[in-house]
Amino acid sequence: MKANIIDQHLENQDWLKRLDFYKEEITILKERLDEVTKKNNASDFLKDVEHFQNQFIVQRNNIDELAHSIKKNEQGLVKEVNSNPVAVDHRKVENHLAEEDFIGYFEKNFAELRGEYNRFLSKWM
Repeated sequence: MKANIIDQHLENQDWLKRLDFYKEEITILKERLDEVTKKNNASDFLKDVEHFQNQFIVQRNNIDELAHSIKKNEQGLVKEVNSNPVAVDHRKVENHLAEEDFIGYFEKNFAELRGEYNRFLSKWM
């Protein structure tokens, strides 16, 4: 499947902004977890804390991996434009389906994690 270069570029930019938002959200979620941890020390609570700490690390790694892949795709677009700048707004390139699948998967998982985390917080607050 092919996509216009400019459309793919705009989608890359949108995805990178969304990933920045998720990075900021993870920071906020971690800070909130630290606050709640200072007030609780039950063993089942601490087990859940460790689970969320690990999940935040995993999701942060996913963000970094996805951002790297998107930036690599963006570099390919730049090379394509630089090699032949004529009619860039009409030319098509292979669509970045792997990144599209990954961001969809990531956002679904992150929403599930956020829901699980909010239920955890409401239980312990």
